[in-house]
Amino acid sequence: MVKYADNAWHALKVGYANEIGNLCKALGIDAHKVMEIFCQDLKLNLSPCYLKPGFAFGGSCLPKDVRALLYKAKMLDLSLPILSSVLPSNQLQIERGLQAVIDKGSRKVGILGFSFKAGTDDLRESPMVELAERLIGKGYDLRVYDRNVSLAAMHGANRDFILNRIPHISRLMVPTIDEVLAHAHTLVIGNASPEFADVPRRTGEHHTVIDFVRVSDSRTVAGVYEGICW
Repeated sequence: MVKYADNAWHALKVGYANEIGNLCKALGIDAHKVMEIFCQDLKLNLSPCYLKPGFAFGGSCLPKDVRALLYKAKMLDLSLPILSSVLPSNQLQIERGLQAVIDKGSRKVGILGFSFKAGTDDLRESPMVELAERLIGKGYDLRVYDRNVSLAAMHGANRDFILNRIPHISRLMVPTIDEVLAHAHTLVIGNASPEFADVPRRTGEHHTVIDFVRVSDSRTVAGVYEGICW
């Protein structure tokens, strides 16, 4: 499996570089110079960063910039099949997470971690917001906890978004993890905030944990703990 992962990644890199190159050429930009600069970033671009299986990406940059590239390519009548598949693939991971919750059978759901990554109150295009909205639409009884989002609701930059764009979700937010544990039968860990690391050890027999970020080293155990892709 590791060998297949290696070679598929190498093939993906070749295809990705070629698509960026084709777009650069159409724009009159030196693609080799672009990728030379790209490869100088050893913290994010050429590193283990973003290579841990988990939930969908979100935030203010990744979805927007993928759309921007694809829009420009469309204007130039240029096909970028690899880049065109990125957002649909991301959406499938949201669907996978939603189905994992539905499959547990309980209508009482708790969400731990609501922003698209730990340590931020940014809810822009957070896949957890979509997950919560989809569950509410299906009649699920939710409780949501995220310390950073709770603070933002009081005085942060996202206050308007939280109180005016998603008031139906903000009303379901609770101030402690314990309140989520007391309410829910299905617990969804949505980001890697350190305070969620011991949640699997705090659960009771009536709880099932669905982990989107791997807060523990456990593998899936039916009815107890489920990693979204491990």
